[in-house]
Amino acid sequence: MGKGKRRRSFGKEFRLEAVKLVKEGGLSVNAAARDLGIYAASLRRWVQQYEIDHGKGPAGAMTSQEKEELRRLRQENRQLRMEREILKKATAFFAKEGE
Repeated sequence: MGKGKRRRSFGKEFRLEAVKLVKEGGLSVNAAARDLGIYAASLRRWVQQYEIDHGKGPAGAMTSQEKEELRRLRQENRQLRMEREILKKATAFFAKEGE
């Protein structure tokens, strides 16, 4: 992002309402995005994810729940690796102390 620009964040409720404008309100993605003051590409991604979450996406596409679980598991994996490294170093330290 350029200098002075901050990435905006939108809550789940806002994204869902934006998707409903397209899916149920009959607005095009471009029209709904313009009305909401957001990028059409963002809204298009939200609509695609909504369809995936509701079983209408391409085969193999990850649902929001699966993406969240993967994020959580990766974070947990990083934490466990770090803890294991600390334990290995502590074991080596105490093994040298006992010599």
